Amino acid sequence: MIKECLYCKSKEVVKRGYFEAKAHGKRQRYFCKSCGKRFIEKDAFYRMRNTPQKITLCLDLFYKGVSTRKIQEHLQAFYPHNSSNVSIYSWIIKYSEMISKFTDKIKLGISSEVQIDEVEYHRRKSHKHKGIEENWFIDSICPRTKFMVASSYFKARGQEEIKQIVKAIKSRVENDIFTITTDGLQAYPKVIKSVFGYSKSEKKFNTFHNVVNASKGEGFNHPIERLHNTIRARTKIMRGFHGSLESANAIMKGFEIYYNFINKHQAINRSPYELATDLKLTRENKWLELIKLSKT
Repeated sequence: MIKECLYCKSKEVVKRGYFEAKAHGKRQRYFCKSCGKRFIEKDAFYRMRNTPQKITLCLDLFYKGVSTRKIQEHLQAFYPHNSSNVSIYSWIIKYSEMISKFTDKIKLGISSEVQIDEVEYHRRKSHKHKGIEENWFIDSICPRTKFMVASSYFKARGQEEIKQIVKAIKSRVENDIFTITTDGLQAYPKVIKSVFGYSKSEKKFNTFHNVVNASKGEGFNHPIERLHNTIRARTKIMRGFHGSLESANAIMKGFEIYYNFINKHQAINRSPYELATDLKLTRENKWLELIKLSKT
C-alpha cells in the first residue's frame, strides 16, 4: 500500500481503480486527495514496455555469453513483440547499476585472506571513431568462498585506483583481513599500508601484504587467476566495450553480480554468496529477485 503521494508527498492517498498494461498486467491505481493526481507505484520496471521475465532473460543470456544481437534473434523466434539490441544493451546497463547499489552494501563474512589483481583491456574510445584506450579491470576475491569482494573498471592502475578497491574491501568485510595477496606491482604496498594502518602497540602493520611475483618463479595466485580466465572467456567477444568508461564499468558490475549470485561455482558446488553472505535467494529467477530487493 502506498503511504504517500509520489508528487506532493501528502498522506491523503486512497485506492482508485486499476491500471492495466500489456507488459505488467493489472496494477493498483492510487488517488491523492491533496493534489488530485492519480498514479501507480513506481517499481523497478516502471514504464518499461517489456515484461520483467523478458528483461531478466536477456540479462541472464548476456552474462552466459550470448551477444545482444544474438539475444535479439532469440526474441524474434520466441516473443511476438521483439526488442532491439540497443534496448537489450540499455537493460544490461540499467539493471546492473541498480542491483550493484544493493549488493555492494552487503556485509561479507569471508576468510582472513583476500587476493587482488588486474586485467588489462583495450577499449575503443568511441563506436563512431577509431582509437584504442588502455584500461584496467581491478578486482579482488576471497580464496575460500570464491566471492568477488570488490571490483571496478578504470582508465589506469595507479595508487588512486587500487586505493578505491582496497577501501571497498575494508568497508565490506565484517571480520579482520590478516592477509592481502597481490602480484609485484609497486602501487600495492603503500596503498595497503595506508588503508589498513599500523598498530603502535604491536609495532607492525595491521595486515600482512603477501607478494607473489610470477615473473620471479614464485608461483601464481590461483583463485584469482582462475577468476580472470572466466572473465576473459566472457569479455573477449565484447569487441572492446565499444562505448564509454561508465558503460564498461556497468557491464563488469553486472558480471560481478552474475558470478557472485547467479552462477554456480564448480569448486564449491554453489553460488559464492551462499558462503559469504546471509542473503537468502529463494526464486529460480535470481535476477528478478535481486532487482526487487534493490528497490525495497
